[in-house]
Amino acid sequence: MSGFRTERDSMGELQVPGDALYGAQTQRAVQNFQISGRPMPARFIGALALVKAAAAVANQELGLLDAPRAAAIETAARAVAGGEHISAFPVDVFQTGSGTSSNMNANEVIGRLASEASGTICHPNDHVNMGQSSNDVIPTALHVSAALAWHGDLLPALDQLHGSLQRRAEELDEVTKTGRTHLMDAMPVTLGQEIGAWAAQIDAARKRLRQSADELLALAIGGTAVGTGINAHPDFGDRVAADLARQTGLEFHVAPDAFQALSSQDAAVAFSGQLRALAVALMKIANDLRWMNSGPLAGLGEIALPALQPGSSIMPGKVNPVIPEAVAMVCARVMGNDGTVGLAGQSGNFQLNVMLPLIADTLLESIQLLANGAKSLATQAVDGFTVNQVQLDAALARNPILVTALNSVIGYEAGAAIAKKAYAEGRPVIDVAEESCDLSRSELERLLDPRTLTRGGIVGGDSGALSHSSSGDRTW
Repeated sequence: MSGFRTERDSMGELQVPGDALYGAQTQRAVQNFQISGRPMPARFIGALALVKAAAAVANQELGLLDAPRAAAIETAARAVAGGEHISAFPVDVFQTGSGTSSNMNANEVIGRLASEASGTICHPNDHVNMGQSSNDVIPTALHVSAALAWHGDLLPALDQLHGSLQRRAEELDEVTKTGRTHLMDAMPVTLGQEIGAWAAQIDAARKRLRQSADELLALAIGGTAVGTGINAHPDFGDRVAADLARQTGLEFHVAPDAFQALSSQDAAVAFSGQLRALAVALMKIANDLRWMNSGPLAGLGEIALPALQPGSSIMPGKVNPVIPEAVAMVCARVMGNDGTVGLAGQSGNFQLNVMLPLIADTLLESIQLLANGAKSLATQAVDGFTVNQVQLDAALARNPILVTALNSVIGYEAGAAIAKKAYAEGRPVIDVAEESCDLSRSELERLLDPRTLTRGGIVGGDSGALSHSSSGDRTW
């Protein structure tokens, strides 16, 4: 066949594109799995190549692989890990559940590159795959790729978003606004308190993810086919993990129970669950920003998000909260992805999980989407929104719920009557209160000062606001 070459594997001969770096087993997978048209993620391929490089180093150190072959395999594998030859990895995500096709794709590509560079045959199975099985290599690459994506992409993005929120919270700490519960007017808060709560959410999510990510550092490598370590040197797994740790700076180590590492993906499921929790937090923040930005005339109009693009093909001048909307869609996707990972995680039939490629692809997508979404939210929404002080002040002045501060002075029932009258007549609560109780205007101004009310405690009479001592005891 013109433009093709003949390759052979254990099932016989097969025609492979003449310029392809892969061989017969990859070609069979390309023909068999024409499902999504989406290959395995580049980060996963890079992690898989790192494992192959570490395996070559370990096998040479153990005296099982000669130095020239080991060096050639390591060099080829590190080139793939560095992003070279990514087009040589066409195998679909939806393939054999062990990821055997992706493992052999890597073995064939690295073996060919190593053979051409060294002039020595580097066989895909006998040399590149020495001491390994798809069953321990693929879950190892899954953990390595997810851990690298967390540390390299998502964690820095969360650090950036948390920093942006903290800065805006400090900057706007003196800006008072109407608080809302049930989307209804409530007691006042400061913008600093509101944004500080978002920062606390991100910090909490970051801590949970850090803890969960530690489990990804435990690797299945060395377990080979079913967890017994057949065809691998007893020290092989530890040496591979040590090389991966040296190359990445992460504390990779062999899982304490190889059978568990092959048959389950509980660590990936747990990490996905924490990604879902982060998505929930990000969606809450994104939606709060959308509400605060709404209008600007017929909505809340408390802030103005940066105007990034025209918002309508028919309504001139319309500008929409596009970044919070995009982030909300990211969060919806991640929540769905978590369901996928959970279902895939329970497919650990006896000694092997058989949805490994799907878990890897889905988990890496969630990590990357959240990383990009968090950065966009920080740089294109949080950092640049402006505050509509006039609107905030006007809403505060009309808020009858401020009467809550008078509970300890005039009682709940009298306060409710004042609030209802203020609502019904559309008048400031201070004016109605002045007419309805014996407190002076100056005393009402003191008791109903919104900024004072954001500090909490009990106000009333001459006692002032409730304060808290450093020991935690309440004092008047």
